[in-house]
Amino acid sequence: MKNRLLVIALILTIGMALTACHGAKASEDFAIPESFDESRNIEITFWAKNDTNITQSKIYSQAIEDFHNLYPNITVNLRLYTDYGKIYNDVITNISTNTTPNVCITYPDHIATYLTGRNTVVSLDELFDDEKYGLGGSELKFDSPRKDEIVPEFLKECMLGESHYALPYMRSTEACYVNKTYVEKLGYTLPEILTWDFVWEVSEAALAQNSDGTYKINGQNVMIPFIYKSTDNMMITMLKQKNAGYTDTDGNILLFNDDTKDILRTVADHTGTGAFSTFKISGYPANFLNAGQCIFAVDSTAGSTWMGSDAPLIDIAKEKVADFETEVMMLPQYDTSRPYMISQGPSVCIFNKADPQEVLASWLFTQYLLSNEVQIAYSQTEGYVPVTTKAQQSPEYQDYLAKEGSDNEMHYDVKIKAARLLMNNPDKTFVTPVFNGSTSVRDAAGQLIENVTKSVRRKKTVDDAFFDTLFSDTKALYHLDQSMVRKAGSADRQELGELPSASKALLSILVITWILIGIYWGRELFKKCTNN
Repeated sequence: MKNRLLVIALILTIGMALTACHGAKASEDFAIPESFDESRNIEITFWAKNDTNITQSKIYSQAIEDFHNLYPNITVNLRLYTDYGKIYNDVITNISTNTTPNVCITYPDHIATYLTGRNTVVSLDELFDDEKYGLGGSELKFDSPRKDEIVPEFLKECMLGESHYALPYMRSTEACYVNKTYVEKLGYTLPEILTWDFVWEVSEAALAQNSDGTYKINGQNVMIPFIYKSTDNMMITMLKQKNAGYTDTDGNILLFNDDTKDILRTVADHTGTGAFSTFKISGYPANFLNAGQCIFAVDSTAGSTWMGSDAPLIDIAKEKVADFETEVMMLPQYDTSRPYMISQGPSVCIFNKADPQEVLASWLFTQYLLSNEVQIAYSQTEGYVPVTTKAQQSPEYQDYLAKEGSDNEMHYDVKIKAARLLMNNPDKTFVTPVFNGSTSVRDAAGQLIENVTKSVRRKKTVDDAFFDTLFSDTKALYHLDQSMVRKAGSADRQELGELPSASKALLSILVITWILIGIYWGRELFKKCTNN
């Protein structure tokens, strides 16, 4: 009995430690079936986003119908969302109840969080290389791209740690849509690559007013020369161009630094004059651009069909649309010899299920989304770029590009120019490190710019004390002052306060162990005192 309590405590501690280690594994390997069973009916769910574009919805529906014709035993149930954030929130909610979709349009940042659950997202590397059902596999009923026919920069974006957890679906970047007519009217000539200094200088020049208070450049009462749609991308891109800190591959949060303050000071200066604003504060950049009330509108290339005097999609009254020439340019740069632009766009992941045949059916459908038919059709709806060289180099897609400007619908010149911007510069794109919590850092980056812009408009003093408070408040808001740093892509990564249940149990056992040890030594001490 003397050593019994200690032995029991140690056994419990070691056993729970082993359990905790096992529970940290984010996703067990999926065992690929020898063959796909076409004799049984399988239903899978597909959650997607369509930007409220009816044409995109029809493409999804057509892809599902065509896939069903190839695999009559697979039924794909489509659920459409208008916001990636809502998909993310619903997935997180459904992980706890084991009711996740089978296939999901998503982003690597989101997948990193999904992986904190156990056995959630399927690692795709073995599926990529499977002879029968892998990329370009012999048993597929459609012409799937081979792995080497996926644009390598895009495929690399789907890696978390050492494994691929998604396939790229579409890619876009940000573009600066420029009212070239107004730039030249102000006496400037557009350079081959925009610089931040050029954009700020032209923007300030555009604020000159007539005696009646209207702006000289457009004769109107409204002029916001520079509007940025996604301020998180703005901050991230500017830091990348400066080679400054944001986050690193180990998940360290480096955002709150002096370079960030310098960027915010510049934003404050030009907000103060009225030269700069954001989408969240003033409204959709395309509406101001098309009304002749903005000169530099930064938005995704996927939004190109809304940009310009002849845009096929317009949110303002036709009589308010100004007549001007639209130029599609790379984002402003600090160093034109080393330009950077962010790579963005949805990927597709597969959730693990108890039935391997169901997972294989999901993989077959996911691959079908990379077929030329789907890739080309979807890319033609907006300024997206197909993620496969197979589709990009196909005669059908090359013919589409060659007809640039032949009409203002399918071949709208601004849309095709936006697509070419990314196709011609994949080596200049970048992505940020992915880890559980990286979504919060991204949100914080944008919030810094939004808060500074709002504060200046509200006549608040923006100085060093302001930045100290801003950094502190933003860290607290997004819980970035409590983050546990772990290597990006690791399966056991957690935010502080979000420990796995096994880890919590381990800590409890450790506490109990020390209590038992205390009781044992207390009894021994009591015996000695009694004997004495």
